[in-house]
Amino acid sequence: MLSAKSLFQEILDDDESFRLFCSIAASGEAQGGWENARIAALVPESERELAPKIARHGADEDKHGRIFNALIRKRGLEPVPVPLDTDYTMLLEKHGIGLAHDKLRSERPLTVRDIVTYLAHSRVTEQRASEQMELLRKHFADHPDVGRAVKVISNDENNHLAYCHEELLRFAHAGHGRAIQKTLRECALAEIRIYRDVSLAVMAHMGRVLGWPKARSAVLAVVIHAVYAWERFAGWRRMVSLEMPQRRNALGGPAAPAPEYA
Repeated sequence: MLSAKSLFQEILDDDESFRLFCSIAASGEAQGGWENARIAALVPESERELAPKIARHGADEDKHGRIFNALIRKRGLEPVPVPLDTDYTMLLEKHGIGLAHDKLRSERPLTVRDIVTYLAHSRVTEQRASEQMELLRKHFADHPDVGRAVKVISNDENNHLAYCHEELLRFAHAGHGRAIQKTLRECALAEIRIYRDVSLAVMAHMGRVLGWPKARSAVLAVVIHAVYAWERFAGWRRMVSLEMPQRRNALGGPAAPAPEYA
């Protein structure tokens, strides 16, 4: 029977699919780490108190990239180049979601509107990350190889999502509510489309690595398109709501250390 657990188990059990999966994840996390570090450095003077939280966000993402690379090397493997059609963060930036990398490479301070855009983008993408890691945590928290990593990363992603909710609500109360809702909706609708395309690409690459029959690949493609149809109809709304989180000041302290692997 095809299920999320059996699918991930098959990917984890095979060295080639495992290192492709972890390489894709590590690349995306490292990119997120760089983006947040640059945003923290360019925060406008009026929002300098936010800079340490953005830096903590970036440190967490960078840590996640190191964790995925450590999981690869623990098996005696090396990371592989990430296929362009699976590069989620690059495709988001290419489609204008978040802050342009040209802007982040400059030394000109960002504006408050830039920070609002960054937080809205993060609120959408962290929703996805939190849900994905909760799924992995549900099925693999006790896995001997990836269990500790899954729990650490899942907890961090939940912190990131809580932080985005809290800070966006603060900006909404300061008069940015309309801009926030507009940006959230645009980001969510673009993200679900890009996530569909990346999911199709990842499963196509995994299918070739694992030798899946065409029928199985076709079924997975149908499932991915069905998820997208639901998200396009109604599911995107979960990505744009804002509520005060139970985890307050979730990024107010230092980043938790990464688990060590022999």
